[in-house]
Amino acid sequence: MQLTERQCFNEALIKLAVLLYQIDGKVTLTEQDYVDEVINNLTWESTICADAFLTQAIHSARSAVDANNIKEFMRELADDLNQDAPKTLEVAMELTGIDGERSEQETEILAYLTHRVLGKSLTAHIQEPTEQHST
Repeated sequence: MQLTERQCFNEALIKLAVLLYQIDGKVTLTEQDYVDEVINNLTWESTICADAFLTQAIHSARSAVDANNIKEFMRELADDLNQDAPKTLEVAMELTGIDGERSEQETEILAYLTHRVLGKSLTAHIQEPTEQHST
């Protein structure tokens, strides 16, 4: 089965969310609840159920964190995450701030996500409304 662009985005968003809640070395119930809420609000179009995919994503993200390959892991998700850069940034900001404070590593990863992974898409998204008004 060929995955739709939306499903590819959904899967990349889940992987990123899992990575972000694992990055600071502590996983809170609030973070897990938020990830569950994000998953429940996605339109899931895969032959693998969302729970099974989440289990796989947890393993992948944990491996990236343990091997210190966080930025590479995020770069691999870039094309899919850029399909909806504003939603990606919204989830990342919420997830990293949900426990009341962002660790230094979370702040660094957010900056990398914003500037290196989503930068062009976010800039294009901001410029689109103003371009429409000038015509």
